[in-house]
Amino acid sequence: MTSGTLIPGQVVVIEVPVRNGSFEREHSALVLRSPDTSGELLAALIFNQDAVYGSDLDAIVIEDSDFEGEGLGRTSVVRAQQTLVIHRSAVKRIVGMLQPRAFSAVIRCRISLDVKLFYEVFHDARRFDPARDRVPYAGRVFDEKEVQAAVDAALDFWLTLGPHGDRFQKTLAEFLGVRSSVLVNSGSSANLVAFAALTSHKLGERRIRPGDEVITVAAGFPTTVNPILQYGCVPVFVDSDTKTGNIEVSYLEEALSERTRAVMLAHTLGNPFDADAVTEFCQRHGLWLIEDNCDALGSLYKGKLTGTFGDLSTQSFYPPHHLTMGEGGAVNIVREAQLKPIVESFRDWGRDCWCDSGKENTCGKRFGWRLGELPEGYDHKYIYSHIGYNLKPLDIQAAIGCEQLAKLPFFVEARRRNWKRLLDRVRPFEEFLELPEATPGSEPSWFGFMVLVRTEAPFTRKDIVEHLENHKIQTRMLFGGNLARQPAYLKAGNGSNRLPFRIVGNLRGADRLMNDAFFLGVYPGLTDVHIDYMIQVLSDFLRKL
Repeated sequence: MTSGTLIPGQVVVIEVPVRNGSFEREHSALVLRSPDTSGELLAALIFNQDAVYGSDLDAIVIEDSDFEGEGLGRTSVVRAQQTLVIHRSAVKRIVGMLQPRAFSAVIRCRISLDVKLFYEVFHDARRFDPARDRVPYAGRVFDEKEVQAAVDAALDFWLTLGPHGDRFQKTLAEFLGVRSSVLVNSGSSANLVAFAALTSHKLGERRIRPGDEVITVAAGFPTTVNPILQYGCVPVFVDSDTKTGNIEVSYLEEALSERTRAVMLAHTLGNPFDADAVTEFCQRHGLWLIEDNCDALGSLYKGKLTGTFGDLSTQSFYPPHHLTMGEGGAVNIVREAQLKPIVESFRDWGRDCWCDSGKENTCGKRFGWRLGELPEGYDHKYIYSHIGYNLKPLDIQAAIGCEQLAKLPFFVEARRRNWKRLLDRVRPFEEFLELPEATPGSEPSWFGFMVLVRTEAPFTRKDIVEHLENHKIQTRMLFGGNLARQPAYLKAGNGSNRLPFRIVGNLRGADRLMNDAFFLGVYPGLTDVHIDYMIQVLSDFLRKL
């Protein structure tokens, strides 16, 4: 028995009990928990390295270089979950102490495997039962890797954006093929920051100013439009094509005025808008293009990923979207490097300094600036060049996002497969329903399956939606429908007349989508069993007509 103090991280030699009650002469072990009041401690067994132990999930290889001082004199393997509770009297001697990095790897391995077990017991999907379970239109899809990543990141307790955020931003930018990506705390914040960046004084005559007009589509989600209003600009609402849900590009020229400075559009339900027509229009008239890609990550237009056509594009990582980190979003800087520090400034309180969190003096002259009317040498970390926000996510969210991003190809394929299965099985009912169409030349990464009730159908959207919802199948409207009809836009908060916006044409298509459209889910959490149940419920309703 050793007389030394036993603490976690020590490698010791112990007597190991065997079946007949005797003890093995010697076995190396790693102390995981100090002796309690009764003298019992927890230890993990250490073995000589070999192919069997070295390939197991709980096997952590340690070398003499992993010790503080002398080691075991050989390459060994700690079996993180092959543990014993022993009395301190079974410890014959202390060999040495693992360095914190090596001991941390063992503890993290134990935690990670326990998290995996928790996921398998409490999170693994159960068999779908239509009498009990809802068919959601969207939801999070994850496995043990996301939970493990979240827990592992929490162990570091790096609370604000940090190394996982850096990795996610780099990987997302590489996936899209854009210059850079900047994480924010939501897709709505991404739209806000993207638009705000184009109002920056650093852009000179190219900046968007109050009173300028921005062309957008009438039927969509409000936070694609709200930043335009929040910065004192005028949305110009253009009608929607009811087949694709996207902007009717034939109205673009009519929407143009001498005050037009930008176009801000979403790819509706993952279906790309006519990027050829929109980008050509913007280039010909010298307009900024902000591409709301929140519902379309992974979509292709003529072989090119959406989110890469605009000057800036945005993403959302809220659970219904193509990948999730709980809350979160991103602004993608497609080509122009100058926009990245401006985007980061609006995200980070408006500060002029571009140092990452935890870093200082990246510019090499932290106390050498003179800006505004501040004294020369004022700390650059506290110089503000914009009226900004604090819209960063947490690093733990980015850790989850990194695992989700690795699954994105599977997610995209599953969405396409589910959408196609729905389309094929709903086709027999085109007498009553107008079915969605992909934009020519596109391969959408679908967010939902849009259905449009024909005006001559012997039922209303309300009738069919209530039937679906009563059978536990979630439905959604096409977001805000025709936003020009929404109360928030018709009346300002102070009770005055409607907010400033301009309408091109009669918005007949947007009204049609508002009155008759709804969509069903296609997210990767839906199996063929879910899809077939949705078809059965739809068929039961339509065949009675």
